[in-house]
Amino acid sequence: MSRAALPELPSRYPLGAMLPALYAADDFAQRFTAGLDAVLSAVLATLDNLPEYFDADLAPADFVAWLSSWVAADLDPAWPEPLRREVVGRAVELHRLRGTAAGLVARLELCLGVRAEVVDGPGATWSTRPDTPLPDRRDVVVVRVRPGRSGVVDRERVVALVDAVCPLHVTCTVEVLSGNGD
Repeated sequence: MSRAALPELPSRYPLGAMLPALYAADDFAQRFTAGLDAVLSAVLATLDNLPEYFDADLAPADFVAWLSSWVAADLDPAWPEPLRREVVGRAVELHRLRGTAAGLVARLELCLGVRAEVVDGPGATWSTRPDTPLPDRRDVVVVRVRPGRSGVVDRERVVALVDAVCPLHVTCTVEVLSGNGD
């Protein structure tokens, strides 16, 4: 989308009407300011609508990609435009939930259209004695996914997304289940 001057876009604030009386009657001054109006109308229209440029639902399509860089939202170019807009619009919420089971479920549902369940084991170890080394065990988080709005589960994409959002110290495995409630 281009935000260049549009010949059919009238200026809401024509410069010729703001000239002092000395220049208001001058034909050259009126034609000159009309040319400036044509150039500046796109700038003024953009400034008049500036808040809409920062709303992922209302911004021009090419601007959404730029907004995603502001909120650190990774967009897949293969995603349809409404999904890219929703990911950018929900980026702050998804960052707030990052590293949690709820965040993983929300990201899988939003980005891949799958229903997910995260099974997490006990997450704390403790000892009655101070300075005791922690047990050498690693709990495994199981992510179970079922087809959602897309109807199919692309296991490689699910694994890639789970690996991208799970904390490094957590071992995650992915189980793909059928849609009938296995």
